[in-house]
Amino acid sequence: MPPAFPKLVAFDLDYTLWDLWIDTHVSPPFKRNGQELNKVVPRRGDPIQFYPDVPEILHRIRKEGAYIAAASRTSAPDFAQEVLGLLLVPPPVGAPREEPRKANTFFDGKEIYPGSKLTHFKKLHKKTGIPYEEMLFYDDESRNKEVESLGVTMILVSSAGTTMELFEEGLEVWRRKRGSRTEELE
Repeated sequence: MPPAFPKLVAFDLDYTLWDLWIDTHVSPPFKRNGQELNKVVPRRGDPIQFYPDVPEILHRIRKEGAYIAAASRTSAPDFAQEVLGLLLVPPPVGAPREEPRKANTFFDGKEIYPGSKLTHFKKLHKKTGIPYEEMLFYDDESRNKEVESLGVTMILVSSAGTTMELFEEGLEVWRRKRGSRTEELE
C-alpha cells in the first residue's frame, strides 16, 4: 500500500517558493523574456524565480492528485497573481516532450491577501471541504504555526526555501501526525 499523501498542500509565496517579498523587493511592470523558464523580470529588483526544487515539487503534488494552494498574506496580491501567471514551470524531469506550464495553472486555490493565515485556511476548507487534518502547509514565518490550531500540519521553511528534502520531511511529519491520530481513535 503506497504511503498516504495529503489531500491539500499549501505554500506561502515569499521566502517559501521564491526568495523575496513581492510587495517590497520588486516593482512592476513584470515581464518574461520569451519562453524563458522559471524567471520573471521586474522593472526594479532582482529576477523572480522559484527555488530550484519547487517545479519538481509542484509536478509531484499534481501527479499525486492533491489540491495545491497558495496561502500568502502579501499586501501586493495583484503582483503575486501577475508573477504566477508569467512564471513558466519547466516540464517534469524525464518528460522533455511536455510543454512548460504557467505557474498559476498548478494552483487550484489562491488565498493571496493580507491577514491571518487562519482566514486563508478557513476559506480553503470552506471551498474544498477538505478536512484540516488532510492539509499540509509550508511557510517561512513561525507566527503562521497558528494554523495548527485548526488541525493543519505546518512545516517551517528555512532561508534555503522549499527544497525537495524539506518537502519530503513535511510529508513524513504529516504522516506521523496522521498515524498517531489514527492510533488514538482505535
